[in-house]
Amino acid sequence: MKAKIIITPKKAVLDPQGKTVQTALAHMGYTGVTGVHIGKYIEIDLAPGTDQAAASKALNEAAHKLLSNPVIEDYKLEIE
Repeated sequence: MKAKIIITPKKAVLDPQGKTVQTALAHMGYTGVTGVHIGKYIEIDLAPGTDQAAASKALNEAAHKLLSNPVIEDYKLEIE
């Protein structure tokens, strides 16, 4: 199994990296881009036979406590 965690800034948080990329895209001629948000993508390989429910609970806890800053970031966890 593989877990995927996508971490993005909350909508209300200023994202200077995203704004820089958005400006660069506009200068390069890419029109119609109304927003860019820079985040993190984490992929975790899980051992064969791992209980999906237990893994989901543990990884949600890890994402909340270690991998993201819940004050300014949201995360989404997917397990395949």
